[in-house]
Amino acid sequence: MKKLKTNPRTMKQKALILVDLEKEWVNKDSDYFIGDVSSLIDKTNSLIGYCRKNNYKIIFTRHIEPDSQVEFSKDSENIEILDKINCNNSDIVIEKNKISPFYQTNLEDELKDVEQIVICGILTNLCVRSLAEGAYDRDFAITIIIDCCQAFDKETHNFTLKDLKETREEIILSSLAKFTKE
Repeated sequence: MKKLKTNPRTMKQKALILVDLEKEWVNKDSDYFIGDVSSLIDKTNSLIGYCRKNNYKIIFTRHIEPDSQVEFSKDSENIEILDKINCNNSDIVIEKNKISPFYQTNLEDELKDVEQIVICGILTNLCVRSLAEGAYDRDFAITIIIDCCQAFDKETHNFTLKDLKETREEIILSSLAKFTKE
């Protein structure tokens, strides 16, 4: 059988999109304090390592509230990526000020040569879900790494994932262990 040659410039890329992994969530004085994220950070760093090794485009989103002087404030260090997350200078960081990472950002441009996206981040039920829905409407193949996402509570997290799967069956929900074995 003749082996087909592939041109790397025409091959479709894969992208890992890390949603709103910001310091605001771990600030105990914030109304948005989400609790302990140490397991989320460890698993997310493993996911980042796997995706880097497999040449995924790495994209972070950061939520900023332009009119806020407190939570997610543009002038606050709380909008910075969590210290222990393995974010490199070569990674793309997209700033957004709405729930959807697609709304008035350059995310769609960054994904122009991408056909498959992998999603993780905070909050499962808001920005992660919004990204998945927006990507679904744009015909991307989508995998959500369920143990690399977090909501304020497990019940909301689990309900959101169940609802996404029941209403958009093409979306793949995977654990980190299962995803990195494929």
